Amino acid sequence: MRAARLIKMVLLLQARPAMTAAELAAELEVSERTVTRDAQALSDAGVPVYAERGRAGGYRLVGGYRTRLTGLARDEAEALFLSGLPAALREMGLEDAASAARLKVSAALLPSLRDASTSAARRFHLDAPSWYHEPETPELLPAVADAVWDDRMLRVRYRRGGGRERERTEVARELAPYGLVLKAGVWYLCARAGEDFRVYRIDRFTAVEPAGERFERDDSFDLPGFWEERAAAFARSLLRTEVTVRVSERGARMLAYTGDRAAAAAALAEASAPDREGWRTLTLPVESPDVAYGQLLALGPELEVLAPEELRARFTEAAERLRELYR
Repeated sequence: MRAARLIKMVLLLQARPAMTAAELAAELEVSERTVTRDAQALSDAGVPVYAERGRAGGYRLVGGYRTRLTGLARDEAEALFLSGLPAALREMGLEDAASAARLKVSAALLPSLRDASTSAARRFHLDAPSWYHEPETPELLPAVADAVWDDRMLRVRYRRGGGRERERTEVARELAPYGLVLKAGVWYLCARAGEDFRVYRIDRFTAVEPAGERFERDDSFDLPGFWEERAAAFARSLLRTEVTVRVSERGARMLAYTGDRAAAAAALAEASAPDREGWRTLTLPVESPDVAYGQLLALGPELEVLAPEELRARFTEAAERLRELYR
């Protein structure tokens, strides 16, 4: 514990020209008397910590005692600090480790690059959760993250999706946790179960227990590639039926924002040529008639449903109700 504090003290003094005892005490979360003792211990160990008395005094390192990463350019240093996701690190229980790592890098940078961390943070921020949804951190996420970092097998209990909440079944699995993905505020685990790689929503884990043994990681596993492939396959699997519609030129532009963007683009690419009024007929893959009703109704008079007949009838009824409402 004290060794880590002494290292942090040296790094703080490397990153700044000088610091008062009060400033060091606040950063290290100790008393000023402890700071005095730690400075003396560092000096006894050969670290050139110098104390200046008086109102403008404080602690500083003398004799050019520092390590520099001279190979980093400014844009590289800023990109390094930009790569962290503060909220995600906090949820995984890695905020302190990330803070220490940034401090070490800051202390090692050339003086001209010391502002790289604040320069990047002032200009860019990633807000991962989607709009209108309050993100919730899964209680078991830190335990899962520890296993991912440690390549340690996990025994879990998992609530399968689908159906009503009370009808979902709970299963036991032994997983090799390969990687974590944060998608629109929801955490997922990509893991090997037996010989297959699968994706699990972490908020559906009801129990997580580290197994004693570690697993041998397959170096050919590409987490971004795997996620992209599975996410695309999942999106396609939801589109189980089709509807035939006519859309105006404006409706064609709006279509991508009402459902699956890739499916809309593909349907428009195969649509008929515009008629005299500029309307096009196309076949659109959708999740279900009920889902299509909610999505396509947003296009209002820029879209006409042609088939299936029961969906057209629902739109006809909605149009009549709107007409009565706005008469």
